[in-house]
Amino acid sequence: MPFDVLSDVPDEALLIAFGNGDAAAARELTLRLTPRVLAFAARMLGGDRGEAEDVAQEAMLRLWRIAPDWRMGEAKVTTWLYRVVANLCVDRRRRRGRVRPLDDAGDPADAGPGAAAAMQDRQRAQALEQALADLPVRQRQAVVLRHIEGLGNPEIAEIMDIGVEAVESLTARGKRRLAASLANRREELGYDGE
Repeated sequence: MPFDVLSDVPDEALLIAFGNGDAAAARELTLRLTPRVLAFAARMLGGDRGEAEDVAQEAMLRLWRIAPDWRMGEAKVTTWLYRVVANLCVDRRRRRGRVRPLDDAGDPADAGPGAAAAMQDRQRAQALEQALADLPVRQRQAVVLRHIEGLGNPEIAEIMDIGVEAVESLTARGKRRLAASLANRREELGYDGE
């Protein structure tokens, strides 16, 4: 299949094609799914990019292993993959006992125009990542899947193996906890006038 045509092919069909030996289908599916599962894993692991890369790689390897046995219509590839990533992240968090490694110091901010805005954006992102990391795992998972990954409640329910009402409850409680956690930082994060 020509590469540009593959961008319109559903994930499930690409996985079946890979299971039948189509390397181009695997390449398209990897390019399509890896950034999403990497971002999800990083959020679930409190921003630990190294561990998130390991989780994303392991999840994709598991996907490739099941490709020959994949049956169209039984599940969405993304649903299956998000569930695998979530389980791998929970396992890693349990193993490390919620201890977070020190964050990398990073490079100093550029002193040119826009540096203040970039620093504030980075500070906001760090505050959100920290607040997400402090949520209970199930609330974090529901909030990230809904509000960052943009999935619908029925798909989240399938990923988390719970009912839609439970997803709504977890998401609402998670959002309330996030708001409470960040409320006293509004001025510091530049939201005092908003």
